[in-house]
Amino acid sequence: MENNWKKKLKMYWKGWGCSIFIALIIATSFKSAIADWNIVPTGSMKPTIVEGDRVFVNKLAYDLKIPYTTWRIADWREPQRGEIVVFYSPADNKRLVKRVVGLPGDTIAMLKNILFINGRYLKYEPINDQSNDKASGQSCFMENLTGREHPVMISPYHSPVRSFGPVIVPEGRYFMMGDNRDNSADSRYFGFVDRNRIVGQATAVVASLDINNNYRPRWERFFTKLP
Repeated sequence: MENNWKKKLKMYWKGWGCSIFIALIIATSFKSAIADWNIVPTGSMKPTIVEGDRVFVNKLAYDLKIPYTTWRIADWREPQRGEIVVFYSPADNKRLVKRVVGLPGDTIAMLKNILFINGRYLKYEPINDQSNDKASGQSCFMENLTGREHPVMISPYHSPVRSFGPVIVPEGRYFMMGDNRDNSADSRYFGFVDRNRIVGQATAVVASLDINNNYRPRWERFFTKLP
């Protein structure tokens, strides 16, 4: 009886089992080292990314890693200021999506939600009322992050980290912030992010489901580029 079971298992492995196993290894290796998507459960990146968005993560944007590890075997460029990246939080190791604000060597400070980079304050332009959340009183502004414009959201309620610094970003580390400035757990709370913790660059919303409306698709957000 036992020999029959072993024979059947061996036949299955020679037939479909080996092929399925190889296919799984290839698929998971692709997700681990080349490309993936990240489901965003919170509004810390609003209005750029909203709850229920699925963002595409280009894991080859900066380097090539050994699948299933954070070991880099090749580097071609470093994350740039203003880019949105996916990384493992130094606080609890969860995957987060934030914007790169400070590069290694930068001096970063904030005064009443106005960012200062290397002693120069950033410019902010109001966005029309359609981009603002009138129900909650939140307002949106276009932030010019030294040549890269993107929207940020400001809450009417004062957060404890509207002002900080100045701090100098250490070598090999980055300062991350969410676009929803008063509702984001970012480098203001957990500190600088080591380069090895960065998974890849988030470049687009590939799909979006409204988690507050029975997960209905937000078709207008499908396949939209991230600023």
